[in-house]
Amino acid sequence: MKAEKVESGTPLLEVTDLRKHFPVHAGLLRRQVAAVKAVDGVTFSVNKGETLGLVGESGCGKTTTGRMIMRLLDPSSGSIRFEGRELADLSQRGMRPLRRDIQMIFQDPYSSLNPRKTVGSIVGAPFHLQKIATPHGVKKAVQELLELVGLNPEHYNRYPHEFSGGQRQRIGIARTLALKPRLIVADEPVSALDVSIQAQVVNLLEDLQDELGLTYVVIAHDLSVVRHISDRVAVMYLGRIVEIADREDLYADPKHPYTKALLSAVPIPDPNVRQDRERIRLKGDVPSPLDPPPGCPFHPRCWKAQDVCRTTVPPLEEKAAGRLAACHFPESTDGAPPPPPRGGDADPHPGWGLTVRKTLP
Repeated sequence: MKAEKVESGTPLLEVTDLRKHFPVHAGLLRRQVAAVKAVDGVTFSVNKGETLGLVGESGCGKTTTGRMIMRLLDPSSGSIRFEGRELADLSQRGMRPLRRDIQMIFQDPYSSLNPRKTVGSIVGAPFHLQKIATPHGVKKAVQELLELVGLNPEHYNRYPHEFSGGQRQRIGIARTLALKPRLIVADEPVSALDVSIQAQVVNLLEDLQDELGLTYVVIAHDLSVVRHISDRVAVMYLGRIVEIADREDLYADPKHPYTKALLSAVPIPDPNVRQDRERIRLKGDVPSPLDPPPGCPFHPRCWKAQDVCRTTVPPLEEKAAGRLAACHFPESTDGAPPPPPRGGDADPHPGWGLTVRKTLP
């Protein structure tokens, strides 16, 4: 099991009350009149050798969180600690030595590679930027990396346009591995790929983790991919984390109503199961991060909302063993189905029947 390889003790990465507010200016003097609260108080930790899946719908702030961990964006406030060292206050010059330990896999393999450079130049760039000497030269090191990710070492002199989307993402992964990082933030690593290729890339990431002892923060919206690759899952909604739990616990018994609704939207390939399963249909749209609602951010769409939800922000706290949820009225643990939500019947078995893609021949 993957969980057995996770090392206990001090977390490799600790994020505490992390916030990112983008100012909105107006008027002739361009004064700040408001702020977009893209990330509004995110807290989580990742142990060495673990994979944390960060999921949520578009606009919830998960990509912004990943970019702040990489310090591609400066946080408005909060703490980012890597092996006990604070990153939030470091300048770009101070972050440069840590780039060896923290790397990122970008979402779009087409735009993340320079079309004017060869594969050898792209994958070998980190060696030159960090002034790292290789025992047998940069070309040999690059060819070994290409072979490690399943590409032909002879592709060294080719250009990105000569490769498919899956091959380009493998090139991006090879570039990420050049400096032997300890933590990799993967921002939607397979969402831009064909479904037939996604499983191959996910399995490659798992194999690399086993072989190199990597730690992942995987940002995704595909719950099937997250279930396959993650040890723990953090669910985000409107800039906040609403639930954190072990993979199997979260999919089998979600505590937060939003998580339950999210899992009910996952398609089931078995038509017999689908006939007896209705998804939870939430009314309304996601509120704007420019003007989030008071209290619980999910209360305008929650079928369990009461007066306290409209005035008091629920803290992210333990609701069961190893289960954190930010909800005043979390789902019960007795297995009873929840009351019918507004706009549809509740699904008594949320998340059942999710399929895991297998390795293709």
